[in-house]
Amino acid sequence: MPSITLKLVNTDGEIKKSRSGEQHTYLDFIGSFEKGDLLKISVDEPGQYLMVQADEALNPSLIYLKEQEWTYHYPLSEEELRAFPKNAFIGEKKYMHARFAEEDEINRYRNLALNPHDQKQDSGGYPHAWANVETRNDSTFFARNAIDGIIANESHGSYPYQSWGINKKADAFLQLEFGRRVHVDRMALILRGDYPHDSYWTQVTAEFSDGTEEVLKLVKVHEAQVFSIAPRDIEWLKLKNLIKNDDDSPFPALTELEVYGDNHTSI
Repeated sequence: MPSITLKLVNTDGEIKKSRSGEQHTYLDFIGSFEKGDLLKISVDEPGQYLMVQADEALNPSLIYLKEQEWTYHYPLSEEELRAFPKNAFIGEKKYMHARFAEEDEINRYRNLALNPHDQKQDSGGYPHAWANVETRNDSTFFARNAIDGIIANESHGSYPYQSWGINKKADAFLQLEFGRRVHVDRMALILRGDYPHDSYWTQVTAEFSDGTEEVLKLVKVHEAQVFSIAPRDIEWLKLKNLIKNDDDSPFPALTELEVYGDNHTSI
């Protein structure tokens, strides 16, 4: 039977607690997280799908492990915590768990971009979002916020209004990595709509790893803007050529990116 191991590790690399199990396992830890703590999840073979939850305040996430280990770095600084609920990562009794995903979870049609456990740096768990600019290197404007599943978009800044901010960079782009080949046919963008503080993009180009592109026309609304796209098998996509509306605000931003499809590819 395949096994899975959880390790809570401190900043010196010392294991605070570990546990292994077949198919699923958990960690119960009496004590608070400390700066530098991280959770390591390892499996017997690479290329596995896991359901993980590194903290009670995070929604469980279906992630793909390209390698045999995934590391979650707990965001414990005051600045990092601004992008998370106030109850995140605190308390004296902690619970973490992980299990191998079921076949129907892996294969069903869904939002393949969703990952509340994504981090600023590539940690080995996919999907993963990154960008060539994030406003002031502020956690409330990281690219990861665009795939965390939080769609509150009528304000900006700390949770629940975190977004991807571009710091007025003309050639800003966001790239979404799936870590494997997936089949997609629909996208949705939720623009940050803290008007009149915010502006918005009237047009965005989606570039795909297969060499194709699609132009998405946007309007000034708070709701998700959904686009049917030509079905394609890809490993990543990039939002680029972000054309801002001609208004007084210099602050367009993205609250959430959704990409729908499944893990069945034609190749």
